[in-house]
Amino acid sequence: MNIIKNGLQQVHKVLPLAVLPDLNLIHLKNARPPKCHTDGETITLKVFLYNKLESIGIFCKQNATLNNILKNKAGALWSHTHKCWHVPCTEINYAKLVNTLSGKAILQIDFLKEYLEKKKNKPVSPALWNKSIEKQQTKKSVSQASVKHTTSKENKEALQQFHQQLILKGYSVSTIRTYSNEFVQFLNTINKIPAGTFNTARIKDYLQYCFEKLKLSENTLHSRINALKFYYEQVLKKEKFFWEIPRPKKQDQLPKVLGENEIGRMFNAISNIKHKAILFTAYSAGLRVSEVVNLKIKDVDSDRMQLFIEKAKGKKDRYVGLGILLLDVLRAYLKSCRTMPLKYVFENPQSPGEAYSTRSAQKIFQTAKEKAMINKDVGIHSLRHSFATHLLEKGIDIRYIKDLLGHLSIKTTEKYLHVKKETLINIPNVLDELNKTFTLNW
Repeated sequence: MNIIKNGLQQVHKVLPLAVLPDLNLIHLKNARPPKCHTDGETITLKVFLYNKLESIGIFCKQNATLNNILKNKAGALWSHTHKCWHVPCTEINYAKLVNTLSGKAILQIDFLKEYLEKKKNKPVSPALWNKSIEKQQTKKSVSQASVKHTTSKENKEALQQFHQQLILKGYSVSTIRTYSNEFVQFLNTINKIPAGTFNTARIKDYLQYCFEKLKLSENTLHSRINALKFYYEQVLKKEKFFWEIPRPKKQDQLPKVLGENEIGRMFNAISNIKHKAILFTAYSAGLRVSEVVNLKIKDVDSDRMQLFIEKAKGKKDRYVGLGILLLDVLRAYLKSCRTMPLKYVFENPQSPGEAYSTRSAQKIFQTAKEKAMINKDVGIHSLRHSFATHLLEKGIDIRYIKDLLGHLSIKTTEKYLHVKKETLINIPNVLDELNKTFTLNW
């Protein structure tokens, strides 16, 4: 049963976009942008995809008055991804924008006209022509446009095969992005030399160059080796190609943990119920920040007192416990919402149906840490580390903790044994023992 009870759930009816006339070039052929009679802002209109639908992006400098007009009069929503206001790309919405902004701002519609012109001649995706949007999207994946400019003709096909194989293997978006970026760096370095001609010796020389000349870190080198290993063994089917190539030794880092007193001070330092619910969820269930912001309303089961974590790291589902206090806080948070979240427990307030950003959740943690005057160099992931360590200290079997954290190997969980407080306290300190038998002057 869902956590939302007693009529709290609201039904949101949205008029299908299909019933509204699409914006086309005819509507803009003789269009003149509204002129501003004062020193108003210049607003640029561009097109991008929002939830797989064409949207008009409204790019302008942030201005409280203008923001209020766009939100309340033009019905625009804010996109954290594209850093702009936007409305569905229809004739009605364009006309509403023009009327609303007339005399208040100067509209620049050249990009909008350009897109509609290209769409008229040939179907085109907004992301392929809009340069500013394309720059943002290349952070998520390697776009075809960037491939043309950065990869030689000799290796263009290699990159296409590489990217296709990653998709067919069902790798996550983050893994595809990381592997693609590392493989592109390799192709850019070898330039016109076909990647398929490299043998083990030449790969070793390249990795030595990365370590000595480029000064890449151990983690980056591991990612690059993984990308190259995938290409030669998964794409080109060269068996055991990387057996002879040594990997750099990774730094053995222990998890950074907060004490219970520190966490309590930090939680009490924040008053915003949504912010409190986000941090409570991360610590109470031991979740990664991405798992917190992607938690769906339907996955909170108050009958069985469980949270269902769907497709977490490694595409692995798992259940974790739902604490009584956490359930109460989540209910209080949902009651405080002006409009009920559509899909996710924590949604972007400017874009209903979109998950809260991980960056915003990280900022909430940092603000709480500063208010509680905690000087440790830790991030929101330390709540997950603290969850595991505190359970160990309370005598919970490490095998159960492994499953709660979603670790594939028990070795990953065993690192928390090294920071368990009781383990360190029960080992006598040699200096203290010496002081008991021989009083030391200090």
